[in-house]
Amino acid sequence: MAVERKVDETSHVYLIDGSGYIFRAYHALPPLTRSDGTPVGAVQGFCNMLWKLLEDLKGEDEPSHLAVIFDYSGKSFRNDIYPEYKANRPPPPEDLVPQFSIIRDATRAFGAPCIEMEGFEADDLIATYARQAEAKGAKVTIVSSDKDLMQLVDNNITMFDTMKNKRIGPDGVVEKFGVGPDKVIEVQSLMGDSTDNVPGVPGIGPKTASQLIEEYGDLETLLSRAEEIKQNKRRENLIEFAEKALISKRLVTLKTDVEVETGLDAFGTADPEAETLVAFLKSMEFRTITRRVEEALGAPAADPTGDATAPIDRSKYECITTMADLENWIAASHAAGVIAVDTETDRLSAVASRLVGISLATRPGKACYIPLDHGTAGDLLGGGERPDQIAMDDAIAALKPLLEDPSVLKVGQNIKYDLAVLARYGINVAPYDDTMLLSYVMESGLHGHGMDELSELHLGHTPMSFKEVCGTGKSQISFAEVDLAMATEYAAEDADVTLRLWEILKPSVAGKSKATLYETIERPMPKVLADMERAGIKVDKAQLARLSSDFAQKMAEHEDRAHDLASSKFNLGSPKQLGEILFGEMGLPGGKKTKTGAWSTDVSVLEGLANDGHELPQAILAWRSAAKLKSTYSDALGQAINPDTGRVHTSFSLAATSTGRLASSDPNLMNIPIRTEEGRKIREAFIAEPGNVLVAADYSQIELRLLAHIADVSALKDAFKRGDDIHALTASEMFNLPVRDMDPMVRRQAKAINFGIIYGISAFGLANNLGIDRDEAKSFIDKYFEKFPGVKTYMDAKREEVRDKGYVETIFGRRAHLPSIKDKNPNMRQFAERQAINAPIQGSAADIIRRAMIRLPGAIDKAGLDARMLLQVHDELVFEVPENQADDLIALAKDVMSKAAGPAIEISVPLDVDANAGAHWGEAH
Repeated sequence: MAVERKVDETSHVYLIDGSGYIFRAYHALPPLTRSDGTPVGAVQGFCNMLWKLLEDLKGEDEPSHLAVIFDYSGKSFRNDIYPEYKANRPPPPEDLVPQFSIIRDATRAFGAPCIEMEGFEADDLIATYARQAEAKGAKVTIVSSDKDLMQLVDNNITMFDTMKNKRIGPDGVVEKFGVGPDKVIEVQSLMGDSTDNVPGVPGIGPKTASQLIEEYGDLETLLSRAEEIKQNKRRENLIEFAEKALISKRLVTLKTDVEVETGLDAFGTADPEAETLVAFLKSMEFRTITRRVEEALGAPAADPTGDATAPIDRSKYECITTMADLENWIAASHAAGVIAVDTETDRLSAVASRLVGISLATRPGKACYIPLDHGTAGDLLGGGERPDQIAMDDAIAALKPLLEDPSVLKVGQNIKYDLAVLARYGINVAPYDDTMLLSYVMESGLHGHGMDELSELHLGHTPMSFKEVCGTGKSQISFAEVDLAMATEYAAEDADVTLRLWEILKPSVAGKSKATLYETIERPMPKVLADMERAGIKVDKAQLARLSSDFAQKMAEHEDRAHDLASSKFNLGSPKQLGEILFGEMGLPGGKKTKTGAWSTDVSVLEGLANDGHELPQAILAWRSAAKLKSTYSDALGQAINPDTGRVHTSFSLAATSTGRLASSDPNLMNIPIRTEEGRKIREAFIAEPGNVLVAADYSQIELRLLAHIADVSALKDAFKRGDDIHALTASEMFNLPVRDMDPMVRRQAKAINFGIIYGISAFGLANNLGIDRDEAKSFIDKYFEKFPGVKTYMDAKREEVRDKGYVETIFGRRAHLPSIKDKNPNMRQFAERQAINAPIQGSAADIIRRAMIRLPGAIDKAGLDARMLLQVHDELVFEVPENQADDLIALAKDVMSKAAGPAIEISVPLDVDANAGAHWGEAH
């Protein structure tokens, strides 16, 4: 608590810019609500920042006096000087407003004086206290990065930017403004400040302002001699806006003589009162900082046994090397009812890896590692001697009943990997929870969902990294070669952290009303995808080799053409050489340089030039396309064939997008071109085993159908119900043309608009897509909205919703957070608005296909079919089935997929599914 202590020459006074802390805290952390719905994200960030500062300052720079200074809500004396002062500032975010008063309560709970005064800004109070302390010989530190406070800096007063951990003295002010602290006011008077609506003098930026003040000394002298300025526009502006400059000086000058109500002596520091602070933090439901405070202040802490926030002690973990010890752990796991499970392997691929060990955790702090296959991949352990460990077969036989026991919940982090690994050893893990997916359903788009990031976020703990254990680069070793003591710390910690995260995240899902989404759509998916990954898909290696040869030949042809067009040979893969030829030698329009000084030759630049008819950019784009097809697909797919299965086994990612769409990697099968001849040839390389065929089942225009449903557009809904050609209908509505015998070019334009609308396309984007001018593209979009006003209403509503809430939702309640809606860059905000339009549609489509994927394996088994689901690519599912069962599978897939939304949601348009069979994917697609 603060105490009375006289300020003198031995004192060190800290003045914290509390208002700056609030906004930093708000924008630095994802939204957070207490269980009663109160927003507390900024409160949590503020508490973390204040506690860290207090802890970091213990020692040489420890304050003798400290206070937190806040802006007073409402107008200040500066509004009397200039009514437009801060008039352009938007109101604070809606979810931040209720946190202002709570943050003041937090300040008092920390035992720090909470200072604010009506009519004055925090900066004026800080200035007043700083000068008062300086007059008494004290040292002063202002905790802030606000440039407006730099006018106070001198040899006794410094600033401290906690975000950069940087102290700012007079030299730092010169670095920022180009002048010393005593001239900062003069420079700011000329520059103005658009954020606070300080007018300044138009056309004068920081560099010019500092040069002028250095030359003329102060603002008044400069204005009186403005006629001497040689630059016409600068001279005219200084004369015309002289009065505004003088007003600006009054606005930026901080008051140092406020008649403050609380004196400096009341800021004496003392440790916070533990009971008060802990009670406040617990009322906010801040687990991690509560634990830290309890430890630091010696407050009575809860029994750490089973406490998710208790300190992690790796030395307590056990390495299990005997069957007797393993049986004890299995018994304890059955008794616990909930355990965390993690597998350690010798490589990243779940299908190609070897199981090296398994870790278990039965409660926070109680974890073990069971090595199963250490020391066989190298001779780094005891000269090649295999360390003591349980035989693989014995351990698997003992663990299988536990991991398949329906009365014991198994918890994993990205458990899909563990399911796939253990399935290869005959273990069908069930039931299970996944901490990655628990986090994903609540905070998609706000942060990553890997274990390390979640541990930092929720536990305040940094786990051991893989590179700490196995090294990096050429010196990296397999986990099978890691010393057992280190392997135990690493592996058991993963299980321990996972269980702790589950204890925090699982209740939060229900509190945030996301339990239904998690249980019905997310939780079943790891098993579905693990089975698909294990199945893989056969590829024709000879066909891939032919394609690689074809693509290489096309690359050579495009390269020769490019050399002819450039009249010189150059490396087509060198952006530097290409830029010099296009813009340096040929002088093509639209050239722009990057920060490195090289010409930009990214795809948007080349496409713009190609659309304008320039042949060399066209040749380069064709060469790049062939090169990408070769390296990304025909070459990579051949290299990805598993030698044991003869099939390609991609890895699906469940939490990689904010909309719920899956991603795939190693290899990535999501971006195979659909509408090009080359893309079709690549799909032809995916084949069925002898006697089987591939079946491809694809939702027809599902996103347009969902747009019609969500936006409630009657004309589109009726058209889908009738089975009309939706693109021809759109063209008919927009251009008053008959649907029959529709001009293909007009239909193409309508199709581009239909799909572009889903992505919030601009006139500029549509113009590029159709190769028309921007005015014509804008007229197309305007006509579309005239004919389908419900779409415009939907788009406007989603823009407003994301600005208000920071997120949008699918029809199943999946929330896509779009934090860039608050970005200072208008381009980023506009991008977030486009995402807000698209996410409910694309995300709803992703949810529907997930629901279909969850239902199909059971339906296939019930129908007695010998089919396997192999791939999911956007709106398409690929199966392998005996040829004589293909028709039955097609009928089944169509039925399940078309009904996948229900009974949860009644879609007001039919969900049509196209399905076909073929010897290869191209034929089936």
